[in-house]
Amino acid sequence: MKTVHGSKLNGLSEKIFLDRYALKNADTRLTKVGDTVLVLTKDDPKFPAKEVGEVIARTGDIVQVQLRSGDVVESHVEKLTLTVEKTPEQLWERLAKAMASVEATPEKREEWTHKFKYILQDWKLVPGGRIAAGADASDELTLFNCYVIPSPKDSRGGIMSTLTEMTEIMARGGGVGINLSSLRPRRAIVKGVNGSSSGAVSWGGLFSYATGLIEQGGSRRGALMLMMNDWHPDVVDFITVKQTMGQITNANLSVCVSNGFMQAVKEDLDWELVFPDTNDPEYDELWDGNLDKWKQLGKKVVVQRTVKAREVWHTIIESAWKSAEPGVVFMEYYNQMSNSWYFNPIICTNPCGEQGLPAWGVCNLSAINLSQFYDAEKQDVAWHELGKVVRYSTRFLDNVIDKTPYHFEENRMNQQNERRVGLGTMGLAELMIKLEIRYGSPESLLFLDQLYGFMAKEAYLASADIAEEKGSFQQFAAEPFLQSGFMKTMTSVYPEVGAAIQKKGMRNVTVITQAPTGSTGTMVGTSTGIEPYFAFEYYRQSRLGFDKQYVPIAQEWKDAHPDQELPDYFVTAMDLSAEDHIRAQAAIQKWVDSSISKTANCPADFTVEETKRLYELAFDLGCKGVTIYRDGSRDVQVLSTEKKEDSKGAAEEAKRSEPVPAQAEVLNADTREAAQAADGSYTSAAAPSSATSLTSGGGLVSSLTSAISGAEVDKQYKRRPQILRGATYKFNTPFGMAYITINDMNGSPSEVFLNVGKAGSDVFAMSEALGRVCSLFLRYGDHGNKVQLLTKHLKGIGGSGAIGFGANRVESIADAVAKALEMHGEFHDDADAYVTATQEIVAEPLASQYAVNRHAATSLDLCPSCGSASLINSEGCRNCSSCGYSRCS
Repeated sequence: MKTVHGSKLNGLSEKIFLDRYALKNADTRLTKVGDTVLVLTKDDPKFPAKEVGEVIARTGDIVQVQLRSGDVVESHVEKLTLTVEKTPEQLWERLAKAMASVEATPEKREEWTHKFKYILQDWKLVPGGRIAAGADASDELTLFNCYVIPSPKDSRGGIMSTLTEMTEIMARGGGVGINLSSLRPRRAIVKGVNGSSSGAVSWGGLFSYATGLIEQGGSRRGALMLMMNDWHPDVVDFITVKQTMGQITNANLSVCVSNGFMQAVKEDLDWELVFPDTNDPEYDELWDGNLDKWKQLGKKVVVQRTVKAREVWHTIIESAWKSAEPGVVFMEYYNQMSNSWYFNPIICTNPCGEQGLPAWGVCNLSAINLSQFYDAEKQDVAWHELGKVVRYSTRFLDNVIDKTPYHFEENRMNQQNERRVGLGTMGLAELMIKLEIRYGSPESLLFLDQLYGFMAKEAYLASADIAEEKGSFQQFAAEPFLQSGFMKTMTSVYPEVGAAIQKKGMRNVTVITQAPTGSTGTMVGTSTGIEPYFAFEYYRQSRLGFDKQYVPIAQEWKDAHPDQELPDYFVTAMDLSAEDHIRAQAAIQKWVDSSISKTANCPADFTVEETKRLYELAFDLGCKGVTIYRDGSRDVQVLSTEKKEDSKGAAEEAKRSEPVPAQAEVLNADTREAAQAADGSYTSAAAPSSATSLTSGGGLVSSLTSAISGAEVDKQYKRRPQILRGATYKFNTPFGMAYITINDMNGSPSEVFLNVGKAGSDVFAMSEALGRVCSLFLRYGDHGNKVQLLTKHLKGIGGSGAIGFGANRVESIADAVAKALEMHGEFHDDADAYVTATQEIVAEPLASQYAVNRHAATSLDLCPSCGSASLINSEGCRNCSSCGYSRCS
């Protein structure tokens, strides 16, 4: 992350701007000397890498580009991204004119072009990514970030129709939310084909699979949210589906929880899992997933089975503790608070969870950069300036509704009926540091109430003013609108808002949404969304080596106070307790008429019981949803019950077959701690698939611990001869092409070498470590099941992605090693095409090149694009602070 002064962008900020949001020229044959371009430096179909530079020479279709680093590279014009806009000022000019163009008169267009430029300048308002990239750039690109489409009709045709709608939206840059509760449960009778249903969860797997296919076209992919209501008979399968590898891998999951269910949990009551009577003659016509509406029609509901509410709740909590999913949305409470409660119920959220939407609803997002509203002279918020920007920004977003192209008529009709907008914030953490307010403290909760209440009031007054000028949204009715849970809170504190709405009407059904702003916040160099900073210090590699750097505001403080520690109001996400996160979320939620993308970060030793208390606290405090991220809980393989049992059995078998050294205590403290963590199946969030393989089975860990612990090595470790024969296998993995060499000793594999990623990268280092440990294991002891045991423990380990399909699917680097070991056992000695002689290789320890912060060992992951340990998991998204890679699952 680089400092951004005013409109100037450099480093990662400039790369994100040019790659994601600046206007492009699709015809790169027009490239000429002096043009600013993005040059493709890593031609990977899934995760390409690009660098910013200037064209300094061209011969035919070959150009020379001087990168910002000073290096000169040669490239074909087809591998360039030719930018038309090179500065933020050009972007602001385009956006201001585009959004003002829908005003009714030339005078109004001129007035609002000027006002929109004012709020865009210096990133006071940062438009949502779709708005920035698409406005006046193409008639095909939507300006809406996310969509919720109707729950699928419970038929093959209905499911295929939903699949088509989903893929069309994703292809144009929008994320999609789908509630699966309309689909009949597993094993339900399907009369038309005289068979039974595979269940709602299996169809969720289809939508997930299609989302994964859409990502093949570039560095960003479709984003999907799948939800299921707490009454659905398949809800337990839905909660635990990600514990079985490969079923749903490209979607976020959340359970829609009702007030009644939470009451049943508190009172330890039974809970009925139900579904409409599919034999009803009007089932196909009337059933849309809304159980309350079905009951109101007097239709029959069949109780499939009765469970204990606390058992289902515990399953949700335990799964969230294990893997940060599913999230929970308190959907009944959400609808009670919703301003559209009387005409358009919320059925699902967008993929990041900040925007609850009805069927055919859309997200229309932008964020105010709060870091720009610090009055240094008064040491306070620049309240007047903030109020003006909020009011202008509300009109900016309302104009987006009339500017964007609509690819589905249903989207147009729904948005014209309700004109839903979502004005949010970024830079909150930076503003609070400037004010010397510690995020999560009691003082901060009072400040958040004041700040977000003020912005909500200004936005609502602005919407009422626009309604007076242009008319209210079509479904507006003052009395029921003012009876929503949110409006009752608003008018009790700010009665002037109620009076304005009664007199003028309301232009937008909702106005406020708190989105994650991962890419845009990184681009402008401030804290993202409403989150605290993830880290203040890190290491960055450059041509000059590794240098410690700080987030700009932290760097400025360190420069002014050398040799001093940062004050306690410089707080990071992991410095806070999980309860601090939830209380901050609840304080802001009071003033957000939609919802919030927020993650409660928890330490690795956070317990299931603590997770339960946290989720229940969120409900009690009035949050509309809750998601936790426990260090080490995401992007590791969560095994099914059967595989857990198998692993345990294999571990016990391995322990029985291997001697336990008497010198175990020679392990130093660091090694002992690592071994204990591994035996406990704890894996750091910073570890990729290759590291995960080292901690997946107690037997393997016991073997390795024994092998490095003393005198037993001398007795059982097989020394390597000068020359060994083996084979090299080539696998495409989620972290790039892997070359895996397996060499034999006495007819059996005895060593493994891995070459993955760039030399000096973390992927390269971790892969080398995996190879060394595998070699150590293979050359230790005489028991005959070593290869099979090693293969068993490595096979199927999954990470953040996979490559290939069917038998050729590679889940991770560790999985590739397992496949190579299996293939190696099938070759014969005369298979000369696969056999190579290898020289003695002396492996030297590499210098540690991890991107680090105060919590680097457990807080960062390896980036699949650049290979550095700088991938931050936050709010359902993964953002790289080194290369700008971003992915929301």
